[in-house]
Amino acid sequence: MVIIMWIIMAAVAVLLGIYVYVFFRRVFRFYSKGKTNKVLQVFQTILAVAAGVFSVNIWNGISVILLHLIFSAMLFDLAAIILRKIFAGKKEKTYYRIAHILYHCGLIPAITVFFILLYGFLNMENIVRTEYTVQTTKDISDYKVVLITDTHYATIQDTDILKDSISEINAQNPDIVILGGDIVEEGTSHEKMQEVFEIFQKIKSNYGVFYVYGNHDRQPYTDKRTYTDKELTEAITKNGIVILEDTFVEINEELILAGRGDAAWGNDSGRASAEELLEKADMKKYIIVADHQPVEAAENNAAGVDLELSGHTHAGQIWPTEYFFDVMKMLRYGRYQEGDCTVIVSSGFAGWQYPIRTQEHCEYVVINIQGTKKQ
Repeated sequence: MVIIMWIIMAAVAVLLGIYVYVFFRRVFRFYSKGKTNKVLQVFQTILAVAAGVFSVNIWNGISVILLHLIFSAMLFDLAAIILRKIFAGKKEKTYYRIAHILYHCGLIPAITVFFILLYGFLNMENIVRTEYTVQTTKDISDYKVVLITDTHYATIQDTDILKDSISEINAQNPDIVILGGDIVEEGTSHEKMQEVFEIFQKIKSNYGVFYVYGNHDRQPYTDKRTYTDKELTEAITKNGIVILEDTFVEINEELILAGRGDAAWGNDSGRASAEELLEKADMKKYIIVADHQPVEAAENNAAGVDLELSGHTHAGQIWPTEYFFDVMKMLRYGRYQEGDCTVIVSSGFAGWQYPIRTQEHCEYVVINIQGTKKQ
């Protein structure tokens, strides 16, 4: 399977390289009035090779910009082919000549991508409050739960945004606050790791702040860690935050809040199944499971879970990633229903790796749970 993936990636890289060579040959010929020279040919080749290389190594900002440029140019090429068919025989018209110049100068894709990425950058800095209402026939009071996930603190988003959002979150008067994982990551320094949990200490909730690990929190994807597991745990707990890792707590004799070990850690953490996790729980109570990754919804439903809260996906973050989630039938963003279990997947407070978001928005989530008990 890995070999097949590499073959596909190599084929895509070659095709993109060829396209970039052809595109810049057209653009250079436009500016040189049809003349060609060896310097430009060498430059075209360098750009084509660079495009192929960066299309394989997509985990950096240059690759994202380049791929946006390539696909934007492809879309305009496709549009040009269609318009030529529609306006065949109109070459002498002024509007056709203007369109011809705009197409060959190569500026339209660059301008388009500039505004797309500008929007993506501004979108990453804007936090939206997203609200859901969940009803249950269980005899419980009403509760307000706030979910904050995927801050990836001090990496791609201005840290003041989280600091300034605490008062807004407190204004919601939450009963429970859940930190859904990937609060910190490989790019977070030891100092910033401590800082973010000091910020969360300022959150006011009636029954506490609870934490589940994500796949990045313990910095598994780097050999140059900035903090240890012990230091991370101490930073969380000393600020009054309760860690739930394959454990649960009972709240107000009406709710069970369970937190699962992250699925990415699998055999390393000995992640318990939903059934094992809730074996000793009173299933007559309302069951909430916090799981960083939106997986095993069917298993949660079979185990009697009422509400699953997750993050991890960033809702795709970069368009059109959403279609890959759809093809793989993965939960990406929003509210889903799996039998009697409601699943809510947050797009996250920030994003990952790239300081842009062109898919959905950054958010914190407010979940209003409405029970049947009279207030």
